[in-house]
Amino acid sequence: ARDVTSALLAASRGKAEGYSIKDPAKLLKLAEEYGISSQGQDVNQVAEKVALTLLAEFGRQEGHLKFTERAPEKLQAKRDETGTRPRGVDREVVTALHSTHMGGDNDAAHLIQTCVRVGLTDGWGGSMAATELSDVLFGGPQPIRSAANLGVLKADHVNVVVHGHEPTLSDAVVAASQLPEIKKEIEKVGAKGIQLAGICCTANEILMRRGVPLAGNFLHQEIAILTGVVDALVVDIQCVMPGLAQVAKRYHTKIVSTSPKAKFENVEHLEFHEETALTSAKELLKLAIENYTHRDPSKVHIPKHKEDLVAGFTVENTFKFLGGRYRPSFRPLNNAIIDGRIRGVAAVIGCNSVRYRQDEAHLAMVKELLRHDVLVVQTGCSAIACGKAGMLVPEAAELYAGAGLKEVCDAVGIPPVLHLGSCVDNSRVLMACVEMCREGGLGEDLSDLPVAGAAPEWMSEKAIAIGFYVVGSGIYTVIADPLPVLGSPAVTRILTEDLEREFGGKFAFERDPVKGAKLMISHIDAKRAALGLPEMIYEPREAATAGRPLPSESLAVVGGE
Repeated sequence: ARDVTSALLAASRGKAEGYSIKDPAKLLKLAEEYGISSQGQDVNQVAEKVALTLLAEFGRQEGHLKFTERAPEKLQAKRDETGTRPRGVDREVVTALHSTHMGGDNDAAHLIQTCVRVGLTDGWGGSMAATELSDVLFGGPQPIRSAANLGVLKADHVNVVVHGHEPTLSDAVVAASQLPEIKKEIEKVGAKGIQLAGICCTANEILMRRGVPLAGNFLHQEIAILTGVVDALVVDIQCVMPGLAQVAKRYHTKIVSTSPKAKFENVEHLEFHEETALTSAKELLKLAIENYTHRDPSKVHIPKHKEDLVAGFTVENTFKFLGGRYRPSFRPLNNAIIDGRIRGVAAVIGCNSVRYRQDEAHLAMVKELLRHDVLVVQTGCSAIACGKAGMLVPEAAELYAGAGLKEVCDAVGIPPVLHLGSCVDNSRVLMACVEMCREGGLGEDLSDLPVAGAAPEWMSEKAIAIGFYVVGSGIYTVIADPLPVLGSPAVTRILTEDLEREFGGKFAFERDPVKGAKLMISHIDAKRAALGLPEMIYEPREAATAGRPLPSESLAVVGGE
């Protein structure tokens, strides 16, 4: 978030090579929200003021983060009563570190309140700022068709895979790949073109804005190298396996790190700075183009598998999908829930984990939710998992959705699983819930809504931060592998019971993804009952009729016997 804000500031001052304001309408809306006058100002002057104001939110010492005012009034009151409304981003992180020093806070309930406050700082602070300003700087996503899985790589192209979490780098690489000088370099080495693809959240960023295909999620990063056609794997921060360099030694792939925050042994480092973004991106691409000539044809093996997908859904454009151009609102969604066509909404998010067969838990949970008429929204590696499984297209409703959800998807032309972006874009999930409350008919607080969240394969600390801000926003959240707290009955009780009394949300721990989905469905049904909503119109779809058979070659393991 801080880097995107700094990039916006540099762009507003003409000091960020290749960047400009792509969504001035959202910029002006943010300016109004923060009380910044745009009268008589050009777009760059407004952008400078917005960037400086949001940078100040990191160092704020008193008051509270402005974005927390987006929450319903009841939720704001709960945070004020419990002392968990975030003051400033840096302050809350430093306070938490101080509290957990040896000999510091040892009251379990108070420590967990600190966890909630830091989580809310992420969700309603850093992540929300990153989402909003990425839209301003790189353009608000729009529904866009693309593809997912290793089959998007091309043997006769220079293949560059970007991996990590910083949209500033990946957007510059996409822009540079379209320059005439880069196309000339490609022609010199005899390649037919350049194929960009992404892994992890960087993949989601350039997918939803640029249509760049997905090579895969977290557990695909080593496998991508095994195809023998990845000429450069460009990484920045988070979720980068330290062992990548060892895998790359057996192939021609060059791994290039780019962030001053993360360096890796035996990896070439080309530091990326926004001031010279396009120059750095061109240098990275030229390195990949030159490396194309060093491929070993005997090691080339690109799996055929890829699936079409539709990504790029946001709170803003979902308005238009649901209500049309002339009546954009969440009313059709709320009505579908109230009438009993859609049971509720579930956010299935988070990581891959080596504790599971890749993607297995995500897919099992999502399929169970869909057949019970639960609309699913996704971000991060979980969204990529469903993309690879062909579940991010409107046609998937025919294969997986219950009758009521299918009717809605068919009527408005959306997939039953909506791709909302990268991990920071879980802030879009929060705002979608806010809009459902504002629309009316489903309660006055997020804790009243028939919604639930889950991270069925979590492994990153970030997933737990997300879990805490979702729970702290009043939403029931299922975590697969339990947090390492179950040895303490007191701490377990706080997380799975007491938090609900304070915030309206709580954790549940369930490793079996189908059982986890059933917990979410039971919670959604309880919320429907509390709201006095009618029974569902249709019975759940039979599990045996949901999905499609996998071709036998899909079951083969790369490198297996």
